[in-house]
Amino acid sequence: MKVLIFVSILFFAFVSIYYNRFYLHMAQLVGYKPNEFLNWMNKYDKNNLRRNTILLFLLFICYLFPQRTGNIVLLTAWILISSINIYTHYKTRKKAKKPLKFTYRAIRLFTCALFVNFILAFLTYFVFKSFQAFLNGLILIQVFISYLMLLSLKLMLPIEKLIQQKFINEAREIIRRRKDLLVIGVTGSYGKTSTKYFIKTILSEKYNTIMTPESYNTPMGVTKVVREQLKNEHEIFVCEMGARYVGDIKELCEIVYPKIGVLTAVGLQHLETMGSKENIAKTKYELIESLPDDGIAFFNGDNDICFELSKKRNIETYVYGTSKKEGINIYATDIKNTKEGLKFTVCGNVDGRCVNFECKTKLLGRHNVNNILAGVAVALKLGLSEEEIKRGIEKIEPVPHRLQILDTNNGITVIDDAFNSNPEGASQALEALSEMEGGKKIIVTPGMIELGDAECEENKKFGKKIAEVCDYAILVGKRRSIPIIEGLKEENYKEDRIIVVNSLDEATKVLSKIVQFGDIVLFENDLPDNYNEN
Repeated sequence: MKVLIFVSILFFAFVSIYYNRFYLHMAQLVGYKPNEFLNWMNKYDKNNLRRNTILLFLLFICYLFPQRTGNIVLLTAWILISSINIYTHYKTRKKAKKPLKFTYRAIRLFTCALFVNFILAFLTYFVFKSFQAFLNGLILIQVFISYLMLLSLKLMLPIEKLIQQKFINEAREIIRRRKDLLVIGVTGSYGKTSTKYFIKTILSEKYNTIMTPESYNTPMGVTKVVREQLKNEHEIFVCEMGARYVGDIKELCEIVYPKIGVLTAVGLQHLETMGSKENIAKTKYELIESLPDDGIAFFNGDNDICFELSKKRNIETYVYGTSKKEGINIYATDIKNTKEGLKFTVCGNVDGRCVNFECKTKLLGRHNVNNILAGVAVALKLGLSEEEIKRGIEKIEPVPHRLQILDTNNGITVIDDAFNSNPEGASQALEALSEMEGGKKIIVTPGMIELGDAECEENKKFGKKIAEVCDYAILVGKRRSIPIIEGLKEENYKEDRIIVVNSLDEATKVLSKIVQFGDIVLFENDLPDNYNEN
């Protein structure tokens, strides 16, 4: 009996560590928010439900045997089935776009979850004092392990809030002491990461500039940068500001106190969490409302909502865009997508400075011209020369997985736009593809998600646009592809040019059979790590 107990505890430890690590990753992806983790469980954790059904069935089967035999059968079946489930789960999980990071918070949550698991296991053993009850308890803990992670999230929430507030207060005080530091806030439904990077690259030609790295756009991400990376020699801090709920941008502004605000766009991103486009616009505009009376606001004039918002507050305001129209201060002409990147001319007037100069960059897409213009407008206001601005633009490297031209050395042009997931960005990617000269044009995509009630209709529109540009459409996910296929067929797209696959690996194999020298392949969007179509 002692051997059975030892084997049970050992295997339970393995199962608990594996599944808690997986659910920790999912919790991290939703920002450690219990409600969002529960929503994810309800939407995407259906495979776990099927596994649980089998394990629960085992609990009843063991009673058909004599007690000792039943215990051995149950233990053997539990180990066998769980091992197969874990192996299958591990093999079918795709490589994470955002891998699990064992931050101090993640370690605390992981420890709490394991502690909850083992406390329940030991309570089961000491209360019932029978191996059968103990084994049943271990299996039940595994069955409900995702809910125990949810419980751990809630248990840790008050502790995490206290820790976070301490760090936030420290970051706020660091910014307050830096009277000489200029903080530039960048937000928008899309384009904010690229715009932040472009602003930083251009301004670095004259100023010692720091920015929030990657997608560090949450209170704790920004706080970490301020506390650990911001130095006395830095003159400008470019801070990306993300939001999933109303009030998120305001919270960030109360940490870093921006004097310049850049609003890149208002779209449908995070419609599910914000509820309406009006709430999205209100949330993004929190950045502009938080600017001081002597602050400076920059708006994307290509986005209709941004353009209207630019007229709302009475502070110094500049508007940029890719076309000349009334109210636009800085605009671009002669925009052309080539296999080497973009070429365009900057024109306009900022703070009394009239400009007209040609630029080139390794980037693709008119929206990148738009995002670069945000950097140009800010740079002109801050006194950079035309040569400094041109030099900064030429130094801009493509943001990985965002309309990035990959060097294949085989005569095939590959455009990696895997981190794009909104209708505007997808449309711009197809526009860039349409302007490029080459052979066949092939798209590989699962479509778009997180668009709420608009998701199906937007993917149908996406299908129609694909029909106008692409010679082949390789679609990832049979169920997800339905609205895209509907859009393709409405444009009389040839059915033999529509290929539906189950995974990116399968798509790559299919692609290798149809792609030839001179062809252009666009990888548009990739499903997030916490998505599961099953």
